[in-house]
Order: sequence, then structure tokens, then C-alpha cells
Amino acid sequence: MIVAWRICKARHADTAFDGEGARREGGRWNPRGVPVVYSAASLALAALEQFVHISKAAAGISFLSFKVEIPAEVNVSELDIGALPPNWRAEPVPDETMAVGDAWIKARTSSVLRVPSVVIPEEFDYVLNPLHPEFRKIRIQSPKSFSFDPRMWK
Repeated sequence: MIVAWRICKARHADTAFDGEGARREGGRWNPRGVPVVYSAASLALAALEQFVHISKAAAGISFLSFKVEIPAEVNVSELDIGALPPNWRAEPVPDETMAVGDAWIKARTSSVLRVPSVVIPEEFDYVLNPLHPEFRKIRIQSPKSFSFDPRMWK
């Protein structure tokens, strides 16, 4: 079993796993119009992944963390960092990485794609496809309150 984590704003708790936010905005591994859910291999990495996308104004926002259990019978595709385009960590997000994720979605080979983290490339994030039939096998635990250490807002 793989354990992953997702952190989101508390007001989005009911929709944290529908992929709608990523569908509307696009992301590193999905173009606009393609719903996916981003999660990380550890709670600490999930916190960093969230933190790089928020401003100091978010210090007063309530967040939740979700523990995600991906059973061994769920197929997980993996991206090799050596096979990624040289600009895969660039900002703004390059079209090449969105194309990689889009090809994975269209291939429908798995409900989970393991990708290197842009924040810490030696660690991994998990992109979840909420429209894949195997997605329903993934167990999402009840959310718990999450807060960032106030020292992070310097």
C-alpha cells in the first residue's frame, strides 16, 4: 500500500478529490479541462507543495489534511525523472509537462501517476485521476485540521 497526503483549504473539503480545481486552472501535470487531484508522498511534502502556492495573506485560512491510502492492487504509473523534458521544473508551467500528464490521462493505464516533486525532486507526488474506474479503490481518510507553523510566514 502507498500512503499519500493532500492538504487543502477547509472550505474545499467536500470537493478536495473531484479534480475540479485542477480542471479549471490546469497544473504541472494537467492542462486546463483535465481533472486530476494532486497529493504528496508525505504530509511534510504536501505542506511544502501547498505553501509554495499561497501568500502570507493565507496565514489565517483554515486548512485540512487528508491521508490517502492507495492499495497494492491499484495500478500506479511512474515517471522517470531522466525522461522528463529539461524544463520540467520551470515557472510558468511548461506545456511539455502538461502534455505528459494529458497523455497519461488519455491512455487510462492507471488511476495514479507517481511524479517527482518540483519542490524536492528526490521525493514524489501522486497525481490521481478521479475519473478512472480504479479511483474508487483508493481510501481517503477523514480530514484533520492542519496549520502551518507561524514561523513559516516570515
